[in-house]
Amino acid sequence: METNVIAAAETAQPIALENIERKTHFNGVIKKITLAGAIVDIGLAVPGVVHISQLQEGPTNRVEDVVQVGQTVDVWVRRVDPKKKRIELTMIKPLDLEWREIAPGMVVRGKVTRLEKFGAFVEIGAERPGLVHISEMTHGYIKSPSDLVKEGDEVETQVLAVNRRKKQIKLSMKTLEEIPQPAEKPAKPPVHQEVVQELVEPPKEEDSTAMAMALREAMERSNVNLESLISTNKRRKKSKGNELDHIYERTLQNKRK
Repeated sequence: METNVIAAAETAQPIALENIERKTHFNGVIKKITLAGAIVDIGLAVPGVVHISQLQEGPTNRVEDVVQVGQTVDVWVRRVDPKKKRIELTMIKPLDLEWREIAPGMVVRGKVTRLEKFGAFVEIGAERPGLVHISEMTHGYIKSPSDLVKEGDEVETQVLAVNRRKKQIKLSMKTLEEIPQPAEKPAKPPVHQEVVQELVEPPKEEDSTAMAMALREAMERSNVNLESLISTNKRRKKSKGNELDHIYERTLQNKRK
């Protein structure tokens, strides 16, 4: 989230306190130092106040160890109370995204800061970097996050979930990509028209008659051959029987002699 930049010298026309938003950036001048902090002229009718805890990151023992009267400083709006005509400032640059500003579904752009086997960490301007799990990097298969991105790459992601207690942000890259369409199956080759007609249409009457005649002739030939074979076998049996009779009769005659 970008902040507005307003210099003290550019505020010839007073800005209403109601119109000042959080994180608005001012270039101000230290007008007074107290034990509790510093008074800063930011070009408005009401000066801003920087508490000692907001002079720098980490502990501060004395205000004068950090700022001096007349020094030009960068400050950001923390809180505005129009009724009390009070503006609270900070010299610690605020996060682009605070926890209460992060919500599932929002699209954020960030820089890849670290790669692991299970995914990539992306700096999106929050207190902690978000994690894009390897399964959320693309719709296709990748063996390692390094197959798709490297450290320092700028990527666009979408917030899937936020856990403020654990300070975890789950991101996705593939939700911003189009889902690939499955490949179309090749069309079956067309069946030849004549083959279709042959399979579907019944045989014509003349064709049926010709087939019946051919079948009848084959059966008649079979019967003739069968009858001839039976007749031949009968003759052979009869001849063989007569021969056996003659042999038996001669054998009897020889015994009688």
